Amino acid sequence: MSRIAVLIPCYNESVTIEKVVKDFQQVLPEADIYVYDNNSTDHTDEIARNAGAIVRYERQQGKGNVIRTMFRDIQADCYIMTDGDDTYPAEYAKEMADLVLNKNVDMVIGDRLSATYFKENKRPFHNLGNTMVRKMVNMFFKGNVTDIMTGYRAFSPLFVKSFPVLSKGFEIETEMTIHALDKNLRLESIPVNYRDRPEGSKSKLNTFSDGFKVITTIFKLFKDYRPLSFFGAVSVLFLLAALILFIPVFLVYLDTGLVERFPTLIVSVTLGLASLQSMVCGLILDTVVKKDRQRFEQHLCLVRMLEELEKK
Repeated sequence: MSRIAVLIPCYNESVTIEKVVKDFQQVLPEADIYVYDNNSTDHTDEIARNAGAIVRYERQQGKGNVIRTMFRDIQADCYIMTDGDDTYPAEYAKEMADLVLNKNVDMVIGDRLSATYFKENKRPFHNLGNTMVRKMVNMFFKGNVTDIMTGYRAFSPLFVKSFPVLSKGFEIETEMTIHALDKNLRLESIPVNYRDRPEGSKSKLNTFSDGFKVITTIFKLFKDYRPLSFFGAVSVLFLLAALILFIPVFLVYLDTGLVERFPTLIVSVTLGLASLQSMVCGLILDTVVKKDRQRFEQHLCLVRMLEELEKK
């Protein structure tokens, strides 16, 4: 089993992949460099292989699909994930690996936003999207993560082998961060310089469609991981709407003894019942989530035991 594995998911990165592979070989000569080609049509795989990388393939399109296969296939003591577009300098890899191998950190986040990202990135909507996603995740999941969507990370085997990959595309980084916050795993952030893609290299991230998928993923995971907060908020909205409709009808009834607007009364009662049902749903699902967290902790213990047995 390799002590350090560098994971590089790639789709049409022929312009930059050779440099990325060689940079990481220079910084981490002891590491195995894995390039997983995701249906490239520009000979990315050949260039990576000639540069000395171990090349494998994932035919299902999407970064999340590639990461799922990488995490399942590769065994290591430390995993470093980076992109094949040469936007993340390899020089930080040793520090990130040290935090995993010697400081027991489960996920190290290469924080672009605290360094050069806003100066280097030429796409203003990407900047806005990164800031918005960071604020949403930290608000919903009580975190203090400085960069949610960075593709430069290091992981412990405990994280890699216990992380259930559900996303298929670029939402994967957001899912990783939320999973770590929800499961109380150890996180560290280090500022890393970001450089924009070189000329001739094109981003595969669509600002609007992929941004919408990321935001949708946040709300879905908020519902899944924090059901009481999610359904509690829905319950409050239903209750407010019910009261807004019910109070005028009730005041007229107190004044005249008559219910003049039966349809409004029926709608308000229906909204009140929906509010109650939503709260009950949140309470039930919250109990299910707590049980799931207990099972996850037991699963972590099993993963740790297997790691110790493999080392022996």
